[in-house]
Amino acid sequence: MSDHHAIDPATAFATYLNLRHRLPKVSGSGGAVRAAFADITAPFNLVLFDAYGVLNVGETAIPGAAAAVSALRAAGKSVAVVSNSAAYPKSHMMARYRKLGFDFTEAEVVTSRDALLQRIAAEPRRRWGVMLNPDVDPGEIATLDHVVLTDDPATYDAVDGFLLIGADGWTEQRQTLLEAALARSPRPVFVGNPDLVAPRESGLSMEPGWFAHRLADRMGIAPVFLGKPFPEVFDLAMARLAAPPPAGRVLMVGDTLHTDILGGQQAGFATALVTAHGSLTGLDVDAAIKTSGIAPEFIVEHI
Repeated sequence: MSDHHAIDPATAFATYLNLRHRLPKVSGSGGAVRAAFADITAPFNLVLFDAYGVLNVGETAIPGAAAAVSALRAAGKSVAVVSNSAAYPKSHMMARYRKLGFDFTEAEVVTSRDALLQRIAAEPRRRWGVMLNPDVDPGEIATLDHVVLTDDPATYDAVDGFLLIGADGWTEQRQTLLEAALARSPRPVFVGNPDLVAPRESGLSMEPGWFAHRLADRMGIAPVFLGKPFPEVFDLAMARLAAPPPAGRVLMVGDTLHTDILGGQQAGFATALVTAHGSLTGLDVDAAIKTSGIAPEFIVEHI
């Protein structure tokens, strides 16, 4: 987590409402039918899960989640994780899922880091300044010409663009240095995790999206967001399937209206909002749906 205090769900939701204009435009809405998760999956060939708030909270598995995934496999369904967790390499992610009791394969775990790396591969070669905890294994990021951003102002001026990947350890001082550097010399900003917050054991942590939208608001820049609710990560998840089902036979399951549900809807998928552990915990879910104008087909307490 960054050095910022945890964000409460009401503040996170209000912040999402204020940045709605930067997110995909989706017309229409679901019916928001309350049901048990096991009762809604029959029509779908593929079920996509968000991670934080659906499968786990921080480093703790949500009770029953692994069994629910196994039950879908037993019923002949395809499953995958579509996560905005960009701060860790794939090897770390797979080890975490194994530790938490999940049996996902690498092909079944698609992250916003994957979407970011795919996009960067199509960009001109640049030296990147990276928002990432310097004590974390950079994994695939190590293949890029990069430097991790810390407290040295010169570093911010010596790069050709910025990658906002992980906010663990990010501070107000570093945010100020980044804003000042962009004011002196505008450069591309790519956001590997569009989430504002993520459910942890201690509350909702600030994520790279929180700081990226602050840049956009204060600097008037347009960061490039890779991850939910934007299309690229969903396209990657579908592309990894040998025989992708029609969009109408896909169910996206998540805890956040403005990332999981909106993202699933822009892809043409059915959506299910999980309410027990995620970003809306303690809020009036019906009021949140009405206020946001983002309505899932289903509301489930947990999977």
